[in-house]
Amino acid sequence: MDVIELRPIGTVHNGVAEAVDEGWGSVVSRIVLRPDLGGALDGLAGFSHVLVLYWMHEAPPPETLRRRSRGLPAMPEIGILAQRARHRPNPIGVTTAEVIAVTEHELTVRGLDAIDGTPVLDLKPYVPAFDRQEEARVPEWMDRLMMGYFA
Repeated sequence: MDVIELRPIGTVHNGVAEAVDEGWGSVVSRIVLRPDLGGALDGLAGFSHVLVLYWMHEAPPPETLRRRSRGLPAMPEIGILAQRARHRPNPIGVTTAEVIAVTEHELTVRGLDAIDGTPVLDLKPYVPAFDRQEEARVPEWMDRLMMGYFA
């Protein structure tokens, strides 16, 4: 299988013109669904968070498959698939965002790190039994890298 075709279910609207490396925690975004998906959001208001899968449509392709996160000299040089960077072979983003409001065709969330106009591929309710791992670990450099990202 060489080609996978996806049709976006909606679009992000938030006024953020370009990707930044921190401060996403206060960003409020509206995800407006396609008109033919009316009713698809029914029941989502009962969840506090949602997983948003999106296509980073303005992300440049990776220049290399190994790099330092954000180009920071203090970060280790690692493979692109060991990072959450937007420079990926397939620029698919995934973020857990707080649900603020839900209408028939629109979902408002806080903390989505996607720019204005980003195509949304799918939404899934955050379910701790599926999505939380009590004993998850990350390398120490990831904790340093994420300081301020969602502040």
